[in-house]
Amino acid sequence: MAANYEYRVRTKEGRVVNGTMTADGEGAVATRLRAQGFVPVQIKKEKKVSAKKELHILPQKVKLKELAIFSRQFATMINSGLSLLRSLNILAEQTENSKLAETIRAIRDDVEQGASLSGSMSKHPKVFSALFVALVRAGETGGQLDTVLMRVADSFEADYKLRQKVKSAMTYPVVVAMIAGLMVAIMLIFIVPTFAAMFDGLGGELPFPTKVLVVLSSQAKIILPVFVVSAIVGRIVYKRARLANADVRLRTDQIKLKIPVFGDLFQKIAISRFSRTLGLLMRAGVPVLQALDIVGEATGTEVLARAADDVKNSVRSGEAMAQPLENHKIFPPMVVQMISVGEDTGALDAMLDKIGDFYDQEVESTTESLTALLEPIMIAVLGGVVGAMVVALYMPMFKIFELIE
Repeated sequence: MAANYEYRVRTKEGRVVNGTMTADGEGAVATRLRAQGFVPVQIKKEKKVSAKKELHILPQKVKLKELAIFSRQFATMINSGLSLLRSLNILAEQTENSKLAETIRAIRDDVEQGASLSGSMSKHPKVFSALFVALVRAGETGGQLDTVLMRVADSFEADYKLRQKVKSAMTYPVVVAMIAGLMVAIMLIFIVPTFAAMFDGLGGELPFPTKVLVVLSSQAKIILPVFVVSAIVGRIVYKRARLANADVRLRTDQIKLKIPVFGDLFQKIAISRFSRTLGLLMRAGVPVLQALDIVGEATGTEVLARAADDVKNSVRSGEAMAQPLENHKIFPPMVVQMISVGEDTGALDAMLDKIGDFYDQEVESTTESLTALLEPIMIAVLGGVVGAMVVALYMPMFKIFELIE
C-alpha cells in the first residue's frame, strides 16, 4: 500500500536536500531517488499530520498568482539544466499550497513512469487549464519548454494584475453597500422598535414615511433572513444555470456589456484577455484552430466564445480572421483593423500583444476614473439612506405637542 515517506539525500554537488515521496515502500523510494541522481542518506515513513492542520472549511484552490510563480520557477530550473523529475520534486517541496504540491507530486510520478508532462497535467483540469496544457504541449514539441513556461508566467502575472485592478475598483462600492445594509438592519431591528413603542403611547396619526418604517421594522426579523437566503439561493441557481446553458451565459454576458459605466470596463477586460491569450498561444506554436478553441474557453465570456467560433469557421474555409470580427460589436474597429494588419504583415502575435497592452492601460485608466466617480456617489447613497430613516423617525416629533393634546 502506498504511503508518504520523508527522505534526506545528497546531490552530486554535495548538498543535502530533504523531501517527501509517495511510494509502496522504502526500497521504492530509494530506487526512485537513485534514478534521479541522488544518494539516499535517510528514508522514513512520514508522520501523520493532525486533523486540525488538514481541516479546510472549503476545498483549497490554486490561485493564478501561484501558477505564475510555479511557471517561472519551473522555467528557471529547466533553463539551468535540471531534469524534469528533479525540478518537479523541488517544486513540490517548496510550494506552500498543499493542493498544488499534491498535484505536482502526482505529475512527477506519471512523468517518472514515462508519461509526457502535458499529458500528466491534463489529468488535473481543476489546477491546469486547457490553455496551460496546450502551451506546455507546444513547448515540449518545439523543444522550448522553458521559454514557453516563462511566457506563461508573464501572461498569468499580467492577468493577475488586471484582476487586482478590477477588484480594487469594485471593493469600495461593495464595502459601502455592506455597511449601508448593516446600518439599515441595525436601525430596523434595534432602534425603530423603541421609537414605535413611544409613538403608540402618544396616539394620533403617524406620517406616511414613519408608518412605512414601522411596518418594515415589525417584519424585519422575517424580511432580512428571507432576503439573505434568497440572495444566496439566487446566486447558486444563476451559477449552475450559467455553467450548464450556453444561451444563459450569452444573455447574461450581453447584459453585463450594456450596464452603464461598468459595461465599458467589462468590454475592455474581455478584449485584453482575448488578445493576450490568443497571442500567447500563436507565439508558442499552437495550431490556429486549436488556439481559437482554447481562447474562447479561457476568456470566460460567451460573447467572445461565439466570436472565436466564427473566426474558426472563417479560418477553416481559408478566409481572414479579422473579417468575421466585424460582425461582433464587442470588437471596436481599431481592434479589427490591427488584427487585419497583423495578418497581412505576418506579425499577428505581436499585434495581439500590442492590443492586450493597450487595453490593459485602458482598464487601469477606467478603474481609476470609476473609483473616483463611485466614491462620492456611494457616500451620498449611504448618507441618503440613513438620513431618510432618521428623518422618518423624527417627523412625529414635530407634532408631539399636537399628539399629546
